[in-house]
Amino acid sequence: MPGNLICVNPGEVHDGRPLGEPSRSWRLLYLEPHTVRAALEDVCEGGRRDFLFVAPVFADESVRGLFDAVFAHVTTAARSGDSMECETALLKLVARLRCYSTAHRPEQRRSTPCVARARARIDADPTARLTLAELAREAGLSRFQLIRGFARATGLTPHAYILQQRMALARQLIVSRHDLAEVALLTGFYDQSHLTQYFVRQFGVTPRRYVCRSG
Repeated sequence: MPGNLICVNPGEVHDGRPLGEPSRSWRLLYLEPHTVRAALEDVCEGGRRDFLFVAPVFADESVRGLFDAVFAHVTTAARSGDSMECETALLKLVARLRCYSTAHRPEQRRSTPCVARARARIDADPTARLTLAELAREAGLSRFQLIRGFARATGLTPHAYILQQRMALARQLIVSRHDLAEVALLTGFYDQSHLTQYFVRQFGVTPRRYVCRSG
């Protein structure tokens, strides 16, 4: 059916051809087994890490949304130069897919001081090129624990929080009439186009229009 998701286990033979139906199109993510295992190390938090789909075809709008997010990041990662958001989306997708796997365990809460350490690391320099693994080590948590705990504490993933802090700094620099290319450099963005993209997402206008409105 249109919109359905299909998960194929490692080693299974498949050709993707329809059976007696009109042609169809696919969007595919081929994940190396070691990539999935690394994600499960975080998500399972020391529990069983079995990941086998006995009923691989299913419809789930939440999984569909997470798949779309990972697919979008993977297909634009070479241009963005920022892997944290992609890594975050992948971990969230793997965590959700465990509902359709053979084994999962309940989530556990972690203390907020751990997350506070990671947040302080970001606040000290939101323009730094931090990785999710570095922040997790700072907090003493797995990557997935950090994402979940950070969301409980701030309502944002670490990546979204970094972008929020960078946008606040960018807004100050733009109002101070800094050149936009310089603002992109000073706030840790890949280039001016990426600064503009996130600025519009955050404030609803381009940086140039924001300058005009601020007088």
